Amino acid sequence: MNTILPPIKLVSPKDELSQNGLAQGSWQQELQQLIRRPSELAELLDIKLEELCPEANEQFELRVTRHFAALMKKADLQDPLLLQVMPALAETLEHSAYSKEPLEETEQFNPLPGVIHKYKGRLLLMASNQCAINCRYCFRRHFPYQDHHLGRKQWLDAINYIAQDSSLSEVILSGGDPLSQSDKQLSWLTEQLAQIPHIKRLRVHSRLPVVLPQRVCSELLSWMNSKHLQTSLVLHINHPQEISPQLKQACLTLKDAGVRLYNQSVLLKAINDDVDTLARLSEALYECYIQPYYLHQLDKVQGAAHFQVDDRHAQELYHQLRAELPGYLVPLLTQEIPGQPAKTPII
Repeated sequence: MNTILPPIKLVSPKDELSQNGLAQGSWQQELQQLIRRPSELAELLDIKLEELCPEANEQFELRVTRHFAALMKKADLQDPLLLQVMPALAETLEHSAYSKEPLEETEQFNPLPGVIHKYKGRLLLMASNQCAINCRYCFRRHFPYQDHHLGRKQWLDAINYIAQDSSLSEVILSGGDPLSQSDKQLSWLTEQLAQIPHIKRLRVHSRLPVVLPQRVCSELLSWMNSKHLQTSLVLHINHPQEISPQLKQACLTLKDAGVRLYNQSVLLKAINDDVDTLARLSEALYECYIQPYYLHQLDKVQGAAHFQVDDRHAQELYHQLRAELPGYLVPLLTQEIPGQPAKTPII
């Protein structure tokens, strides 16, 4: 049974937390210059515009950073990075086994706006409703972000909810991408969490350092290097081609600041569903001081069926990977099943 604590004293930020109020700076300016038009992406990569499906783009907007696009091979429609962001006709096809909310987050585990509370001891806080890149397989591509836009009152309500539940020891910042939020606001949020005695760990899930390495700046390092919270950053890298020299430097900077680095990948058909790619990815991650953490089976979100790898092939890949690499380089093959007390290993 949870011990109910009295509300702690909360320090409000000077300005209301805003999903859109970005301070000036290089990474913020890059976010303002995202590639959103299929015609621009086609021109940059020397591909035919008709290869990009306008119907799919209307359902889920193209969004990609210029850094990530620069890592793609030109004139190659099978480039593993391009396939992750390119609006495709296959997305428009309906599949009965797929749904708009495959994890049933808002149906079962959403006690307050911006709060997802599924597992014992930890809670997910949606720190932003924006991403720097729209991955076509994203399990939240249909998520009602408009219902989770947090102003000052909602933030304080969420923090008070965390303070009242002493069974919690870890808060996970997610979104959207939490690092699309300003460092001023993330610093304020971290300070509030650090005041709660039973919160020991802060985990940040982000793809931004991968697709925009300059996001790792001195202001970010300042709040991540918390004196009162053990801080870890879980990146999302699916293919070794995503690991740029700039990302390597950013990871070294984070490691030197005492931030623990992990990676989770999604197993994706025609992108990383072969043992050579997965092995090279694990090796490349470890060279950047990133611990391979999870290899996820695809969440069955409507619009992503063409990325699905069947469980039998996934298991074969996992066993091949175990034979190829030392155990500490093998991520856990897992899937998320609504209602289960934790992620479910696929063995």
